[in-house]
Amino acid sequence: MSESEKKPLLAKDSEDTETKVYVGNPCDPRGCLHRYFPVLVIMCFLSFGSYFCYDNPAALQDTMIKDLSLSESQFMLLYSLYSWPNVILCFFGGFLIDRVFGVRMGSIIFSLFVTAGQVVFAFGSLTNLFWLMCLGRFIFGIGGESLAVAQNTYAVKWFKGRELNMVFGLQLSFSRVGSTVNMNVMQPLYSYIHNYASGYKCLGIALFVGAVMCVFSLLCAFALAFLDKRADRILKRAAVGSGDQIRLWDVKHFPLTFWLISIICVAYYVAVFPFVGLGLVFFEMKFGLTPEQANSVNSLVYIISAVASPVFGFLIDKLGKNLFWVITGVTVTLGCHGLMAFTFLTPYVAMVVMGLAYSVLASALWPMVALIIPENQLGTAYGIMQAIQNLGLAVIALVAGIIVDSKGYLILEVFFMAWLCLALIAAVLLYLTDVAKGGKLNMSAKERHSHKELKNVAESDE
Repeated sequence: MSESEKKPLLAKDSEDTETKVYVGNPCDPRGCLHRYFPVLVIMCFLSFGSYFCYDNPAALQDTMIKDLSLSESQFMLLYSLYSWPNVILCFFGGFLIDRVFGVRMGSIIFSLFVTAGQVVFAFGSLTNLFWLMCLGRFIFGIGGESLAVAQNTYAVKWFKGRELNMVFGLQLSFSRVGSTVNMNVMQPLYSYIHNYASGYKCLGIALFVGAVMCVFSLLCAFALAFLDKRADRILKRAAVGSGDQIRLWDVKHFPLTFWLISIICVAYYVAVFPFVGLGLVFFEMKFGLTPEQANSVNSLVYIISAVASPVFGFLIDKLGKNLFWVITGVTVTLGCHGLMAFTFLTPYVAMVVMGLAYSVLASALWPMVALIIPENQLGTAYGIMQAIQNLGLAVIALVAGIIVDSKGYLILEVFFMAWLCLALIAAVLLYLTDVAKGGKLNMSAKERHSHKELKNVAESDE
């Protein structure tokens, strides 16, 4: 769910089209109060249901495997099927919003896909039809990532030139809140429903609660569309696109540093999200935790990143040294997996530190692309990175399930550590390549600012 972490839009400021600021009237779209409440509040809840339901399987891993008689590889297929459509759709989500549907209709359509997918997923569980559950996760995946694109487009339309950095941070935080609530609510909810139903029927009823969350986000999409259309009429605003146009032929111009960043991206993320998907039973088996305790530990990565991502993003903007932070994030995450694999130290420590490391890496990695790729090619660059990331998640989710079925969790941890070693090697190679080209990626913020000023002076002299 990485769209929220991309920041190519943050550097694009524009003139405020309003000539007068209205503060106090919450119904006036020209006022800051209206932008914050209700618009920003509804905007943050737009993808809440999607993030809540994405990790429904992780929150109910042991009960889902038991009630449906699944293997771990079948269980991880539910995650893989979410990622497969996004290998392609990441190139077209922005285009569909810009040229076909518009942001209002696009957000409603993608919310409908998310809601329909979760309903089919829950109904498949209620009727013990695993193929129907798989179909539901595929439909859910069609809407999930594209809905995040629509959310970003709304943010640009309402807050460009004002508080866009803060808004992107809040959206990411709310997304992680949705994941955290899921991790801590679904297991107790299942236990409560178990008093009235059992087996796969109990599981299906619990998953329908996730569908209710999706319906809530769908209602937010309708409300936001109404407010946005009203504001367009009052302010006579022009349409705002979701980002840069995708042009696949730009790939031939991308430098080696971009491909190294893409390798770091996929090698790091496949060691975090599939681990969270399989973490519940791992914490129960190795550390003797109850399902509720295991879910609390498993959700720590999301809880920490919800708070820490905006903070680290702000600090890295001020300090620079992006490559240093990327290498630090990869190394610390590798150490966390090592702790959980080879020691019996309480997993709370490793998961809290992993949440911090994940927040650092996400804040430092994605903005580096904007430092090496021209602005008119950023849409293509981020689309390719997202496609590679989703392809990696789709494949590794399946492989991780097979490893647990055949070899167990220790080998799975070694597998994840191998991917993190690959990410670390790619990060070191990126550092060496960058140094050979002038060290742009690891400049401090002050050095980067001075470098930009010198470049502007040189261009003006020409």
